[in-house]
Amino acid sequence: MPSAKKTAALAPFADRLLTWFDVHGRHDLPWQHPRTPYRVWLSEIMLQQTQVTTVIPYFERFLQRFPDVASLAAAPVDDVLALWAGLGYYARARNLHRCAQTVVNEHGGEFPRDIEALQALPGIGRSTAGAILSQAHGDRHAILDGNVRRVLSRHAAVEGWPGAPAVQKKLWTVSESLLPQTRMADYTQAIMDLGASLCSTRKPACAICPLTQDCGARIAGLTAQIPEPKPKPKKERPERSTQVLLIENERGELLLERRPPAGIWGGLWCPPLVDEGEDPAAACRERYALAPGPAQALPPLHHAFSHFDLELRPLRLRAGPASTLRETAELAWIKMDDPTKGLPAPIRKLLDARRKSGLPENEKCPEPSTA
Repeated sequence: MPSAKKTAALAPFADRLLTWFDVHGRHDLPWQHPRTPYRVWLSEIMLQQTQVTTVIPYFERFLQRFPDVASLAAAPVDDVLALWAGLGYYARARNLHRCAQTVVNEHGGEFPRDIEALQALPGIGRSTAGAILSQAHGDRHAILDGNVRRVLSRHAAVEGWPGAPAVQKKLWTVSESLLPQTRMADYTQAIMDLGASLCSTRKPACAICPLTQDCGARIAGLTAQIPEPKPKPKKERPERSTQVLLIENERGELLLERRPPAGIWGGLWCPPLVDEGEDPAAACRERYALAPGPAQALPPLHHAFSHFDLELRPLRLRAGPASTLRETAELAWIKMDDPTKGLPAPIRKLLDARRKSGLPENEKCPEPSTA
């Protein structure tokens, strides 16, 4: 580490960061104007494990449909999931809806100013709570998202994987020790921006970083080693396969059912999924009392989740008149281009490919059994 004599002449960490931010930071993000608790909260939930460029159009569509926490709380969860479709990690959307309802029902429609009360809300952790209070109110609270962990790990030369509890504890102490007395909203955005730009995972731009002079990792030549990556699992990445039943009725409508809250695509609408090797016709009879014709195999689609790879094997079936199946809150016939149901991105991609394949919507599917 540099000597005390050399570092004494440096401006404080926060001052250097804010000077850089004033020139190079992001000042025109949609949730910054204005920085209300609702808008900051919404952006922070969307930005979890998702890049800013991806989030912006989703954020703007959400604001058009749900301009405040009351309108979000009052909306059906299906409307929320439909607007969220494509962002992934759908538990975030369900928690978003639950959190809005809790704020309305238990806090009079206002996000609590107390950080512990804020953390008690669904889907809000310590870093998210700090980000909301610091950006919306200018309160003096630290954050520790992925970008910030990388900046602080390098600057303080904290070795180890930042997700490990002991390492994370050290980083929270560092984060709190560096907070300025003023401009907390700008400081919070500044440290996130630095991590998203100059202090990148690979090839950080140390030569133009405002913190380079006393950065422990740079001085020790360890910017490539700090922070340490998450330990890799010993097992190979699992591969799974499932059959997707594209069950069409006489009007060319598609049968969708709501997925269970737990598991993949929780709470979203999806064509019936059948385990590999299971008889799709038998599944139709047992689940929906339908007797479809022979299944027509369509090209498979591969999708990567965070912990496994999934091969979707679509099978097209003709199910007969829609009147043979009673629609419920969990089961519905829809047009294939219906935007009102929240569909997982891979399913939407599969249906788009189905439409673009040259097969007209009214193309004859094998007729259902009359037995």
